[in-house]
Amino acid sequence: MFQDFNVTARPEQGPARLEKLRGVLKAQGLDGFLVPRADAHQGEYVAPRDDRLAWLTSFTGSAGFCVVLSDIAGVFVDGRYRTQVKEQVADCYTPVDWPEVLPGPWIVEHLGAGRVGFDPWLYTIGQLEALQKAVAGTDITFVPMANPIDAIWEDQPDAPMAAVKAHPADIAGESHAQKRARLAAELSSAGHDAAVITLPDSIAWLLNIRGADIPRNPLAHGFAILNADANVDLFMAEAKLAAVQDHLGAEVRVHDPAGFIAHLTKSSGTVRLDKASAPIAVQAAVAQSAAEIAYDQDPSVMPKARKNAAEIAGMVEAHLRDGAAVSTFLSWFDAQEKTALTEIDVVRKLEDSRRATNALLDISFETIAGSGPHGAIMHYRVTEDTNRQLQEGELMVLDSGGQYADGTTDITRTLPVGEVDTEAKVAFTRVLQGMIAVSRMRFPKGVAGSHIEAIGRLPLWMAGQDFDHGLGHGVGAYLCVHEGPQRLSRVSDVPLEAGMILSNEPGYYRPGAFGIRIENLIVVEEAPALLGGDDHREMLQFRTLTFTPISRELIVRDMLSADERDWLNDYHATCRQLLSPRLAPEENVWLDGATAPL
Repeated sequence: MFQDFNVTARPEQGPARLEKLRGVLKAQGLDGFLVPRADAHQGEYVAPRDDRLAWLTSFTGSAGFCVVLSDIAGVFVDGRYRTQVKEQVADCYTPVDWPEVLPGPWIVEHLGAGRVGFDPWLYTIGQLEALQKAVAGTDITFVPMANPIDAIWEDQPDAPMAAVKAHPADIAGESHAQKRARLAAELSSAGHDAAVITLPDSIAWLLNIRGADIPRNPLAHGFAILNADANVDLFMAEAKLAAVQDHLGAEVRVHDPAGFIAHLTKSSGTVRLDKASAPIAVQAAVAQSAAEIAYDQDPSVMPKARKNAAEIAGMVEAHLRDGAAVSTFLSWFDAQEKTALTEIDVVRKLEDSRRATNALLDISFETIAGSGPHGAIMHYRVTEDTNRQLQEGELMVLDSGGQYADGTTDITRTLPVGEVDTEAKVAFTRVLQGMIAVSRMRFPKGVAGSHIEAIGRLPLWMAGQDFDHGLGHGVGAYLCVHEGPQRLSRVSDVPLEAGMILSNEPGYYRPGAFGIRIENLIVVEEAPALLGGDDHREMLQFRTLTFTPISRELIVRDMLSADERDWLNDYHATCRQLLSPRLAPEENVWLDGATAPL
């Protein structure tokens, strides 16, 4: 099985590790150290070797960082993790609400003056600039240094060395030669001679390769330089590339990663760096060369976000396959004596359903199966210690996904365990109304995620309720289940474009009681003209990719408008049409009931 249930958070180890780190810092004349959840490649996901934040603090969330000072150590987490962090870290750590509280002002408040160390591979140009701006006018300085955690982490895992495989051009929709030529032409047009690429998913997309260095994400660690002549210098361990040498061809020159910095110091012309992803160490190396630095976006980021027709077709098929697997699970679940099940039972059975497709390559993230109060922990991971029996009258949040050769899926359904009280049903219906509102949207070109996000929250807002995560994240095509830059978030100013795939996942959480989330994936596409509409105004819309029934028994029917009921009934009719041929006869009996009109 892909998922395990081992206990990974051990708060009792935190105090000794923090004390040891402070001893190293004091010996080096430092007053603090920054510990992000990051690696040298600056993607969202890290290999076990690079999960220094979890090793030090025991916090296992996918986002956050720690600022260690001599008398306080703040663990900064966003709204997704504020319940989780309190359960995972020892009292020697202080949880800090981020981004409401930013690290720069916090350091000024708690330090005043001093030298704060940081690993220049783990901080980007943009991040360091923000920190330096925040402490301007103070006696605080940030000092680049070798990472002291690596010196005290005695059983630190080895660097990952998984084999790389080719991603077929018929699924990618474009050969890597075509991608390289297209992006190189854009570099030349901008007057840039080369672009340094550190993001693993950018490299994977550009070269049509997939790896296994990161759990749940088909990525390979390495660095790349795209040159304006369309050649690529790829810095990746040769042992990983044995199966793709012919695929890469002569125009992709493979180098030992140990030579990356030396290569950068010999740069010439104009070299593009992305402030959002290029580590300080990369900037420093290029600055030693004769090259001029141009700051601009990683050239792969936007083309990767705009899925082509082949990628969208693959995602459609992956979601139908996955939707049938989830429906098989839901059919089974509804037939069980639910209070005899545990959260681990649910996770195992759902993974079994996906495995039965004979196409599952991995799960796309650790399945969240949070029953009762665990449902209020937004990124809850069940372990042998936390596993609980399902209880009558509770809700269970089931958030899961699969990695298939043709696409990446992410779906959340909230399931009742027996008869649920009216308060929970009312909240569920408000969440559903927000999801439907976004699903039905049409909007002008140029609109960003920040303009749309409020639509999915409005039914909750009108009841004095809200949730502390974004409405939606971008999703890759057999890549990362979280992909930028597209987001449905109040902080996202990236205009949505045709081909972008996002999640649509409003929720509601009552700590200690229950959680609710409903999630489908959607793709942005051109919207047809409407009679009476502006002829000159180009419009976009969302098309739903995820098809699996939504729990009808949790819906307060009278709260839905006629348009909302029509959308839900049409959605469920489409589920029947698309999923029925993929399900067994007894599962189709269940499907008919689960998708009956309201």
